[in-house]
Amino acid sequence: MKKYRIRFNKTRGQNGRGTLEHVWRVFDDKKEYIVKHVEINVSSFGEQEGEDWNIACYGALRIDKENSTAIIDKDDSI
Repeated sequence: MKKYRIRFNKTRGQNGRGTLEHVWRVFDDKKEYIVKHVEINVSSFGEQEGEDWNIACYGALRIDKENSTAIIDKDDSI
């Protein structure tokens, strides 16, 4: 399972940072997804990274492009 970090998008609405509705940043290693909604279906925990705080979890990520939702489940069989 991969580790994912979820953080509030403080730059939403700016050029290349999504609309004002794209309030979440989801990090998968070095890749970043900017989405409107996040659904976490696994255990999660808070962690500090520099001055920023994340919600972190382990699982499998799926992006629902129709409603701009990042969904993190237990495994890839979703």
